[in-house]
Amino acid sequence: MNSKYTMLIDLDSCSGCHACSVACKAEHQVPIGKNRHTVQYVENGEFPHVTRNFIPTLCQHCTDAPCMEVCAVSAITIKESGAIVIDQEQCIGTSACVDACPYGAIYMDPTSFKAMKCDFCESRVEGGELPACAATCPTDAIQFAFEDDPKIQQALEKGKYTRWEPESTQPRVWYKGLDHQTESKLKRINHLREEK
Repeated sequence: MNSKYTMLIDLDSCSGCHACSVACKAEHQVPIGKNRHTVQYVENGEFPHVTRNFIPTLCQHCTDAPCMEVCAVSAITIKESGAIVIDQEQCIGTSACVDACPYGAIYMDPTSFKAMKCDFCESRVEGGELPACAATCPTDAIQFAFEDDPKIQQALEKGKYTRWEPESTQPRVWYKGLDHQTESKLKRINHLREEK
């Protein structure tokens, strides 16, 4: 397998309904207060000209993943498909990966005390299904396929999709409509969340 999985998220189509995050929680039995996939919102502008942007956020499945670099026991690996996964048997729960992730996408499970995150719904995809988030989105704002899929290539070639900074990590998740102002506020929100 040479082609890797890619996810495209169209923020112009996202209605903020949270169907994706609810489907993810149900699929993976994610504990209350934790998320593999969530929808964050950022408000821009000044009254009375205010806009609210909904941003589905999850592991970006980076080609150059900081979480992999800091894992002391090599429990985090990149699969041939491009998905970043955490081996639960190998994970020793140091939480170094949680701190290293610039996207706030990894959490410590309160029961197992091991790191958890989105794995592109590995078991569903291997069975020929879409990830729960993409399968559930009522506006088709989330697309998931191999990067050489014609629809994916066409969308990326139009240049309307960008990756969430820092691009140095080379994420496999692309966003349409993620402007710099929204992105900087999103970073600040995630940073404050990590400090709590």
